[in-house]
Amino acid sequence: MKRIIIASTSTLYEGSYLEYLLPTLKTHFKGINKILFIPYARPGGISHDDYTKKVNEAFAKIDIAVKGIHEFENPVEALQQAKGIFTGGGNTFLLVTQLYKIGIIETLEKVVKNGTPYLGTSAGSNICGLTMGTTNDMPIVYPPSFNTLAFVPFNINPHYLDPIEGSTHMGETRETRINEFHYFNSQPVLGLREGSWLEVNDSKITLKGALPARLFKQNQEAVELETGADLSNLK
Repeated sequence: MKRIIIASTSTLYEGSYLEYLLPTLKTHFKGINKILFIPYARPGGISHDDYTKKVNEAFAKIDIAVKGIHEFENPVEALQQAKGIFTGGGNTFLLVTQLYKIGIIETLEKVVKNGTPYLGTSAGSNICGLTMGTTNDMPIVYPPSFNTLAFVPFNINPHYLDPIEGSTHMGETRETRINEFHYFNSQPVLGLREGSWLEVNDSKITLKGALPARLFKQNQEAVELETGADLSNLK
């Protein structure tokens, strides 16, 4: 039975790290006193140790300790024994490259699909979809595959941004880029605005948070989904 939180972002404007999600995470990881953190999305500016420390400080507020997967000699075994798992944000190309390079993507998929509670934010949410093809990140490295964990039967676009009314920006909007994706790919794409998340309980997928999400389907007009929407049958 899958138990997953797929969050658009880790931090809201003027909020601290994971602050807005902590009440949800307290329930999500109920009965668990230590979780495994996957810090591989960070390309620089912060070490894996410092990133893990930051996560540990946030989870300490709900009495959960955190240990980074990079601290283990055998990362496959660490995943198999983990009581809960969190993959943080950063660059999705780097994250997926590392998951394949270290040889843990299949194990991560298996343990979460078998019931280990999982949290993903940003890049850690991107990988919950069918592919990483709707990430916002620059391709700073080249992963062996764009295929990801398929915890949900569609793609995720975290940090979804609406066009700013009156803006003079002449580049592509997020909606334009997702429509371009649909020229070559058929799976739906869910644009998750910051402050919203998906709650996955086995086969049930529910939109949570303060904001609606924007759903894109190939050859169809995009639609808004309100909080509480059931996406379980979205394919």
